[in-house]
Amino acid sequence: MEVKLSELKPGEEGIVVRVEGPPALRRRLMEMGVVRGTRIRMVRKAPLGDPIEYEVKGYNLSLRAEEADGVYVEAVRP
Repeated sequence: MEVKLSELKPGEEGIVVRVEGPPALRRRLMEMGVVRGTRIRMVRKAPLGDPIEYEVKGYNLSLRAEEADGVYVEAVRP
């Protein structure tokens, strides 16, 4: 099931299917390791919901909700 990265709940994982948005944002995300086929785990959200912390390739990455909305993942269910 394909969902936006921002829709994952804490502890859920997904595999990146595609990255959409302005070219500069897409390039920045790809430079940080958010590329097709990468496994991402949602760690936690800030109290007001923004930013959101993810674990990508062994490091933690914080993204704004609007940035995470452009990343689509295939949800991995345990």
